[in-house]
Amino acid sequence: MPKSIAVEINPKVLVWLRESSGWKLEEVGKNLNTNVEIIKDFELGKKNPTLKQLKLLSKAFKRPLASFFLSEPKEQKPLPRDYRMIPGREGVFDKKTILTIRRARNLQMISKELSLNISYETKPKIEKIRLSDNPEMIGKKYRDLFDLTEKKQRRFRNSYELFNYLRDILEDINIIVFQFSMPVEDARGFTLVDDFPAVIVVNSKDSIEARLFSLMHEFAHILLGETVIDIPKLPLKMKNKIEKWCSEFASSFLLPTELAKEIFREQIADLIKTETLNSLSRKYKVSKAMLLFRMLKMNQISELEYDEVLERYQPEETLIGPKKEGVMGILPDKKCLSERGNKFVSLVANNFDRNYITYTDVLDYLSIKSRSFQKVLVKARK
Repeated sequence: MPKSIAVEINPKVLVWLRESSGWKLEEVGKNLNTNVEIIKDFELGKKNPTLKQLKLLSKAFKRPLASFFLSEPKEQKPLPRDYRMIPGREGVFDKKTILTIRRARNLQMISKELSLNISYETKPKIEKIRLSDNPEMIGKKYRDLFDLTEKKQRRFRNSYELFNYLRDILEDINIIVFQFSMPVEDARGFTLVDDFPAVIVVNSKDSIEARLFSLMHEFAHILLGETVIDIPKLPLKMKNKIEKWCSEFASSFLLPTELAKEIFREQIADLIKTETLNSLSRKYKVSKAMLLFRMLKMNQISELEYDEVLERYQPEETLIGPKKEGVMGILPDKKCLSERGNKFVSLVANNFDRNYITYTDVLDYLSIKSRSFQKVLVKARK
């Protein structure tokens, strides 16, 4: 069998590709079935990898083979600021999370180009707010702007409908929303606002109620003008002021104080009973954890009661969401629209209609095959 040919590459490019993909030297060595010293020699330019090894790394790093032959590392925007508050893991992300960030960055760049092609505005139609602003008042302001009345909120058949309603409004004001899969324990959402259009990514592995909270929490980061990655949490004893502000905004938006007072007053004797929490969660399409937080914040329950009851619902916030979203079995056209949203798909469709992009570009941008092409475009044009 002929020996694989060693190829000359810029070792700086190899280092950049490895580090920007979240791989450690030991992991690369294991992937290539060789020792770490050999990998170090590759990165120091003392040895050249073989073409076969580069093909293996191309697959592992999820990078085109051609990227290993660049003359210099590419300049790229930094990772979002880390607000996850995971002890000992500041700035260290799972490979799948890094890949999702890269994916979102690429789609953001494509969205910008497609928007400019057809003279669409890319800047978000929002007023930037300050941390000194009251999150409850800002939450109420945007609830009014988004025309989310109590009656309308209750009329949605489920949390998916409310999520899609809010997603459409955000996309109408030039904030693109993607739903991509990441390890839930690593990140539940992030924002990209250092370029336009602004982007929100929520974790499709999360329960839909948790995604709703993440969506509005990340919107708050956009209002503050922040490119961040986090695990949105309700602000019980939260130390980070920005995360606390964003979570208070999200909870106030989804269940305003006046509405909360009214519904809690009606159920005052049975607030923390399972039947009550289930009923309120169904009516208002919010998580039980958020309901409990609002009860605690409004002095309707004690911290002890909050902790004890929340323990019953912890899986709701950490396990993979319903089967109809983001797992095997979902139809390709529905998956495309769920992941990329109507705004992005419509941008692609409009550019294709005007001959700015090719059929191959469409399939690539939407990650679909030919048989799903017409279904996706028809739904996007509705």
